[in-house]
Amino acid sequence: MKKVAVVILNWNGQELLRQFLPSVIAHTPGEWGDIIVADNGSTDQSLTLLREEFPSVQLIPFDKNYGFAGGYNRAIEQIEHPFTVLLNSDVEVTPHWLEEPVRILEEDHTVAGIQPKIKSYRQKEKFEYAGACGGYIDKYGYPFCRGRIFTEVETDHGQYDTPTSILWATGACMLIRTQLYKKAGGLDEYFFAHQEEIDLCWRLRIQGYRFLCLPTSVVYHVGGASLSKENPRKTFLNFRNNLLMLYKNLPGKELEKTLRIRFWLDYLAACKFLLSGEFKNVSAVYHARKEFYQQINNFKEKRQKIQSGPPAVSIPEILPSSILWNFYAKGRKKFSNLKF
Repeated sequence: MKKVAVVILNWNGQELLRQFLPSVIAHTPGEWGDIIVADNGSTDQSLTLLREEFPSVQLIPFDKNYGFAGGYNRAIEQIEHPFTVLLNSDVEVTPHWLEEPVRILEEDHTVAGIQPKIKSYRQKEKFEYAGACGGYIDKYGYPFCRGRIFTEVETDHGQYDTPTSILWATGACMLIRTQLYKKAGGLDEYFFAHQEEIDLCWRLRIQGYRFLCLPTSVVYHVGGASLSKENPRKTFLNFRNNLLMLYKNLPGKELEKTLRIRFWLDYLAACKFLLSGEFKNVSAVYHARKEFYQQINNFKEKRQKIQSGPPAVSIPEILPSSILWNFYAKGRKKFSNLKF
């Protein structure tokens, strides 16, 4: 059996596959890596393209779109390779992108997963929004990256080229131990899309496993290929999923206080949308919070399972202050300016 399965989840991404699969094929050593496309019920010519132009790529077709979480869960359930790469269809990889991450996973069994340095495909001197050089959250659950805080994306000058521990690896390009993924229950399918990889990494971090960013491995990500940043559906999913993630993973002594503060922060965000005339995003925030409270009872069992394990390890990758305060009040718009 080969060591690595590179799994690309596709939904109507015929042109992306045609553009980006060649780099994955060229730079994934065939002697120890398989490339697999899991297709989420595409209605374009993706399947025909794969069969005719990329016959070496394995195919797992689904009957419908199960979302990012559901698609990957169903695909990885069928995989027995020791390591799995979750790779977006709009990522260009570079030579030797897998060698160092695979070596680290083979040598250090405390590491659950690894992400490379992720740079922008369209502006190659800059980091890419979705993952940059590794993910973190602040004490209230707001995610940010080494190289990207909110919409402030840094130019890569090598300032984050040191390998480091991170809280979460982006689902755009994440190498993870297959059995740990399965044991943890995979991505939470209720999330459908957005922040499910943060939730998964946080769950494994609570168990004592680590995630790393290895900047010696570099990939380029287009990003924004599904929903734009201003899309109300994306706003809804981000707010709802973030609250569900906090409910699942925060210990009891912190949860109540955090949710109280998030009430005010979320509606402050809604007011900002209102003043900008983004009325559908105002509604999205309201309905996200409403659905969160409607779903709490359905998530109690998940929370109990996470919280009933061994005492949670200290997680230094969670910023002990507010990233909003740091960014807007203190003017700390670069990761290197933050104080952990």
